[in-house]
Amino acid sequence: MKNSKVKGLLSLLVLLFAVGLFGFFGYDTMDEIKLGLDLAGGVSITYQAVEANPSDEDMADTVYKLQQRVQNYSTEAEVYREGSNRINIDIPGVSDANAILQELGKPGSLIFIDETGEVVLTGDQVASARVAQMEQNGVRSYVVSLSFTPEGTQKFADATTKNVGKRILIIYDGSVISSPVVREAITGGQCQIDGMAGYDEANNLASTIRIGSLSLELEELRSNVVGAKLGEEAISSSLKAGGVGFAVVALFMIVAYLVPGAAAVLALAVYVGVILVLLAAFEVTLTLPGIAGIILSVGMAVDANVIIFTRIKEEIGRGKMVHSAIKTGFSKAMSAIVDGNVTTLIAAAVLWFRGSGTVKGFATTLAIGIILSMFTALFVTRFAMYALYNLGLDNAKFYGVKKDGKVIRFLGKKNLCFIISIVVVAAGWVAMALNNSQTGKALNYGMDFTGGTSTNVTFNENLTLEDISAKVVPVVSEITGDADVQTQKVEGTNEVIIKTKTLSVDQRQALEDAMVENFGVEAEKITAESISAAVSKEMKQDAVVAVVFATILMLLYIWFRFKDIRFATSAIVALVHDVLVVVTFYAVAKWSVGSTFIACMLTIVGYSINATIVIFDRIRENLAVKTGKQSLEELVNLSITQTFTRSINTSLTTFIMVFVLFLLGVSSIREFALPLMVGIVCGTYSSVCVTGALWYVMMTKKKHKDAKQAEKV
Repeated sequence: MKNSKVKGLLSLLVLLFAVGLFGFFGYDTMDEIKLGLDLAGGVSITYQAVEANPSDEDMADTVYKLQQRVQNYSTEAEVYREGSNRINIDIPGVSDANAILQELGKPGSLIFIDETGEVVLTGDQVASARVAQMEQNGVRSYVVSLSFTPEGTQKFADATTKNVGKRILIIYDGSVISSPVVREAITGGQCQIDGMAGYDEANNLASTIRIGSLSLELEELRSNVVGAKLGEEAISSSLKAGGVGFAVVALFMIVAYLVPGAAAVLALAVYVGVILVLLAAFEVTLTLPGIAGIILSVGMAVDANVIIFTRIKEEIGRGKMVHSAIKTGFSKAMSAIVDGNVTTLIAAAVLWFRGSGTVKGFATTLAIGIILSMFTALFVTRFAMYALYNLGLDNAKFYGVKKDGKVIRFLGKKNLCFIISIVVVAAGWVAMALNNSQTGKALNYGMDFTGGTSTNVTFNENLTLEDISAKVVPVVSEITGDADVQTQKVEGTNEVIIKTKTLSVDQRQALEDAMVENFGVEAEKITAESISAAVSKEMKQDAVVAVVFATILMLLYIWFRFKDIRFATSAIVALVHDVLVVVTFYAVAKWSVGSTFIACMLTIVGYSINATIVIFDRIRENLAVKTGKQSLEELVNLSITQTFTRSINTSLTTFIMVFVLFLLGVSSIREFALPLMVGIVCGTYSSVCVTGALWYVMMTKKKHKDAKQAEKV
């Protein structure tokens, strides 16, 4: 007994040390975490190729060219391709969008000059530049092989004929990148530059020459400037929300589950620390939705623990000793935890592949959270529980007891639940039809979906956020007729970015006149930029494709795991139900459908399926030990009853995290949290009241069909 206490104390000390270690590194790595545009501030620009179907090579060359250029503004700038003909540029930490647009829009300044300084060739007259190997006297070396356009061939032939024995300098953006000697006149349209130290030098030179001018003509689809002040406010309020939410969840877990709850709190502390370390280690770009993903995943991390603790209570209720109950509880909870988290990971993966920018950031943090939640629940929580047990907390009263009580007849209300669901979904379709007849849009699409106008105004004084909200916004709303005016302040300047719906030429002029008249702004310090509606069309397509694709993958996984298509079908019908119910709230309440809409929908899908899997896992387990006297209806009611406490507690802890986020977060976070709360409630309702009932109805119909066929035989 003494040895076990010593072992328990040492184990607990190790765990507390780990919590402190991860906490220390977590705070230490906060400064090393990459911040996205919405947190660090900066410029986001989307270009589209004018050519309808550009080649992959031209797109790749243009991406590389732009990447070289934007690194002059920020080392963390990212250039990536979107779709087949779009390029997106994110430049954190900058604010002069117009200057950047002018610079990026220029062709590259690659030129070839002779020793007199005369330009003999321009970059667009180079057809290709690639690395090649050359062997001379048994020695291999790397060279850069160039080919020229017909026009370039003639000009290069003239230049090399005149400059035999002299150098021709290759200059990119004012810097000499190579100065080869002309050994002979080159008239065939191809040449080689030798003298390379190795492959890397040759490759860098070839790449720079190849991208000396943009391979494609680009047009701006949209540009967006984000002020850093928004980021500071978002980080502060989100961290506060995370701290408050974590404290409330920790208190709830300890009160509801006693010793196991305390073990879970220790595991969650490790979980948060590890997340921060991994964000820094893998250089994950953290955005506002990413912060929401972390805080949401803390709430979801409780789920695995609740499943385990419920199992432990049941085992103790059946008369097992605590140590044996802990072991059995973890074992029985394994399948539900793995299946539930894998299905949620599917949603996160689809979100990552179909999303872009901030949506990818959310998917990354959510996926990390899901994986870590399994690890901490199955290993760290187990380690903590055995440590506390060995310290002497081995009495069953410290773990709780759950005995089989009265079975709730959930299926007795199945028809009422089906009617309620149908009515709510139908209300959404009616609301969308009314909205469409009144405004021409079924939903209140935000500027990310419909496009809009971004107006940059430089005031004569440095207005505070409160001044902008109280004085500037009402004037803008009155002129534009837009109630959803978004404003961002560029830190360190008097510039304010005002985002509205798409404005006509007359409206733009009226807004400019109002700024001059009401605030004394100089007219030349007002610029307007369009946010293209072309992006919105693809975002809508991405939303539909992502949800459909994730749904199909989850259906296949559930079918594979449960060996019964009816489990998969009823789960997917319930998921579609959850999505449609949330869309109903979007339509009725006229919530803005913005860039986080996709993330919100897939989070709801992933969360809802997790709760459904737990119930199905219990039905599968009870089917394996079903007696002849027990009816299928009784079995389903029993399974839902056995998991009901888990369903409520998990939803409650997740709801708490999101609700605190809604109360304390900035407006863009609230825009994400509000429909998420509806989704949590709806997901819990469908898991408890709809999915089991659907499966029962399908199974009953199958039995009736089999019975009729047997009668015919």
